[in-house]
Amino acid sequence: MSSYKVEYVVGSLSSTSINRLLAKALVKLAPADLQFVEIPIRDLPLYSADYDADFPPVARVFKQAIADCDALLFVTPEYNRSIPGGLKNAIDWATRPWGQNSLTHKPSGVIGTSPGSIGTAVAQNHLRGTLCFCNTPLMNDVEAYIQFKSDLITADGTVTNEGTEAFLCKYLSEFQSFIARMLTVLPRNS
Repeated sequence: MSSYKVEYVVGSLSSTSINRLLAKALVKLAPADLQFVEIPIRDLPLYSADYDADFPPVARVFKQAIADCDALLFVTPEYNRSIPGGLKNAIDWATRPWGQNSLTHKPSGVIGTSPGSIGTAVAQNHLRGTLCFCNTPLMNDVEAYIQFKSDLITADGTVTNEGTEAFLCKYLSEFQSFIARMLTVLPRNS
């Protein structure tokens, strides 16, 4: 079985983000052949076409990280029934300048958590629409809307609820299979 480098993006910029905690749990639960590395988005300036002729170094590093990975995982909170502005800004950087879309054919997954009972469902729907436009193959057969409770995930990323842990392991297993299928159909050099 192949090993895959999966870059993940946490949509929240908060250092105390529950979605960052979820990402930590996912990294801890991941199968051995999924190597997770975070792509930080905090320092990206607001995208403007004025940068297209000469991207700032932080944006070049961001786009290169996407180019160098096998797959992406978006871990998003829900702000006002949509995705956070910082995450949308990162997607804009990834797809610009026109004709240089780093997300094209990049297998991707979406997951998120919130204290509400619908657990980021609306934000994930908005994000999926945006990523589909960006020609990003998405894992759609397993959706993950996690309702966060204060004791669900410890500070070190341990999931305390057996049912949630089993679900997240299943999600990661399905994500691994999805990546393998997509990279068979759309090899990295395509």
